[in-house]
Amino acid sequence: MSTSVGVVGAGSWGTALALLLARNGHEVSLWSRDAHQVAALNKDRCNQRYLPGAEFPDQLAVTADLASVARDCHILLIAVPSHAFRDLLPKLQPHLPSRPKIAWATKGLECRSGKLLHQVTAELLGPETPAAALSGPTFAGEVAKDLPTAITVASTNPDFAQEMAGLLHNPHFRAYTTDDVIGVQLGGATKNVLAIAAGVADGMGFAANARAALITRGLAEMMRLGIAMGGRPETLMGLAGVGDLILTCTDNQSRNRRFGLGLGKGLPRDEVVAQIGQEIEGVVTAGAIHQLAKTHGLDMPITEQVYLILNAGLSPMEAVRNLLLREQKPEAGFVANGNPP
Repeated sequence: MSTSVGVVGAGSWGTALALLLARNGHEVSLWSRDAHQVAALNKDRCNQRYLPGAEFPDQLAVTADLASVARDCHILLIAVPSHAFRDLLPKLQPHLPSRPKIAWATKGLECRSGKLLHQVTAELLGPETPAAALSGPTFAGEVAKDLPTAITVASTNPDFAQEMAGLLHNPHFRAYTTDDVIGVQLGGATKNVLAIAAGVADGMGFAANARAALITRGLAEMMRLGIAMGGRPETLMGLAGVGDLILTCTDNQSRNRRFGLGLGKGLPRDEVVAQIGQEIEGVVTAGAIHQLAKTHGLDMPITEQVYLILNAGLSPMEAVRNLLLREQKPEAGFVANGNPP
């Protein structure tokens, strides 16, 4: 059965999700705030900047009218950067039906407060609002090409989780469900910071041994934070945790990894950002994750060194030295209420 879905945000990921939903037979409205972009998308029937060659189905409309998207669509799927999430919801709210259904594919936290996006949604739209987070190992270009992909849909409302998963599911795209909204969101946010670290190491020429160590110890940090905040270990060992971590740390389609690669090669930060030309979530998320670690008294040394590189002028070489010269400890991945011995 066809459902009307509004996809809010016409970047690479928002466009890929709009393509997926429209190919699945749903009526999709893709919103961009940029009228020039909307005109180009409608003219080309393709997002030439982000996903060239992926033609828009007839079921996909593009608009700059946010009010009509909010008013006329059965479900809204938000795909804007995390720093824009809170500002967007009040713009949607006056036009929403009495019981809106909201999902998001944003992988990040509210940086000013460190709140997870389901907390922001409940605060602004009410705790009874059906809400879901989408996360997992996904590159937009591969979804647009109908290459095999799997994600997790997290919601405390099981009916909405299943509904959202059903809209996305097809022979190329598998959607799992969970009620662990905390674990799914923290996995998606933390992996971006760790991908910067992996990119820095590779940019410095440290190769496979260092990359494997960073991914493994980074997973320990992710699990430590997730469990301390109420997430479940099995979630973080799943698609939204270790799955997304491996993807973003090892493939240059990841903007966060490419950003780290540039820093590791000694390029100026602004130059690397300009080369990538898209949002790099790990840059803004590093501060929020670092603060959450301090708040919960957690040892997250890789995250800390990324934060210091980005915010305190620490050089990549100094960060590596700091990690390698840490006090020797027995290996332990995580414990339920704190740090390894």
